[in-house]
Amino acid sequence: MNNFRGGFGGFGGANLGQLMKQAQKIQADMEAKKQELFATEFKATAGGGMVEVLMMGNRTLKSIKFKPEIIDPDDAEMLEDLVVAAINDALSQIAKKEAEGMPSMPGMGL
Repeated sequence: MNNFRGGFGGFGGANLGQLMKQAQKIQADMEAKKQELFATEFKATAGGGMVEVLMMGNRTLKSIKFKPEIIDPDDAEMLEDLVVAAINDALSQIAKKEAEGMPSMPGMGL
């Protein structure tokens, strides 16, 4: 006799509904973490604090500050390099924070 009673191998309507609720909760949690990250400010410096950048978690550059002594009209290239280094540091901080907030999903390689 066949014991199949119209279910889906243990994934009956109630279980499927529960899985859907759990997936929606995970999605809502991820969206909340994303919004929290976007509202977070990341400060990075270069040149021993001579250049400071402030970047939001959504990768919007909010400000750049220079110590007056770093501004040398004869060495603009050094200032440019320090700005790039500070911005890249801020982006690295954001990426690290993003990775910390991502849930580990089986089979997703995360």
